[in-house]
Amino acid sequence: MQAIDILVDPEFAGERLDKYLLRIFPDSSRTALQKAIDAGNALVFGKPVSKSYRLRADDMLSFFPLQVKDMQVEPQNIPLDVVYEDDDLLVVNKPKGMVVHPAPGNPDKTLVNALLYHCGSSLSGIGGVLRPGIVHRIDKDTSGLLIVAKNDFAHRALAEQIAAHTFTREYRAIVTGHLKEANGTVIAPIGRHPKDRKKMAVTDQNAKNAVTHYETLETYVGYSYLRLRLETGRTHQIRVHMAYLGHPLAGDAVYGHPTKAELALCGQCLHAGKIGFVHPRSGAYMEWTTPLPDYFIQFQRRLSFED
Repeated sequence: MQAIDILVDPEFAGERLDKYLLRIFPDSSRTALQKAIDAGNALVFGKPVSKSYRLRADDMLSFFPLQVKDMQVEPQNIPLDVVYEDDDLLVVNKPKGMVVHPAPGNPDKTLVNALLYHCGSSLSGIGGVLRPGIVHRIDKDTSGLLIVAKNDFAHRALAEQIAAHTFTREYRAIVTGHLKEANGTVIAPIGRHPKDRKKMAVTDQNAKNAVTHYETLETYVGYSYLRLRLETGRTHQIRVHMAYLGHPLAGDAVYGHPTKAELALCGQCLHAGKIGFVHPRSGAYMEWTTPLPDYFIQFQRRLSFED
């Protein structure tokens, strides 16, 4: 197992090691990272440190991620919409209904299975065997763009950009109702729901800061079409923040109460339409957009017809 070497930026001086690593590996759980630290997999200048170690500016951190081995993931010949690809990364347009990586209840037919077939062994191993190359996720029923790292160098550099909130991530959504303020910013911490551990919620308990910017592009009878930009990337962030405002996403059965017409969407009406970042090797800023998918357009047409 190869170490990932990280030079700690002065901005993060004083932060706990486990919290910092969660910035670098946002797709991991804090518990998993703590287990790796407790196993001696985190070294500062070559010496093991504890999970509560407070980082110092310019610390040289070497981290050995724990590899997940409890599940065999097989390559599957599943078509991929590859928007961009080079030796370091891919940008993929994920369809609605596809799970990103295997998990209980979804052991195969995931994006990872498709990537293993497409890329072979050319994927970053930081995420373990279940999540090779996966730098960030979008929900099963969210369509749109995400980035996949082909090597650990690219994975680490992209994860650091996510942690520093320098990624461009723009979404389109249809929400229920009309927002009181047509344009605005939601600043509300997100953590696990105190009563339903399968859901997230706006809460002050074990939560992380979350910021979502939104803009109303069009209104229909009972609905609004929004452009949203993420400043942070918390689990279910847009879905939780819109529900918090009282305007859950159309079709979202977890955070809203879909009508019969919305149930035909088979999940929330949310599309990751734009993504941008600094390429880890060239240093050039790169950005991609993808058109709205058919399910989204058809729902829009139905709402326009009902106006």
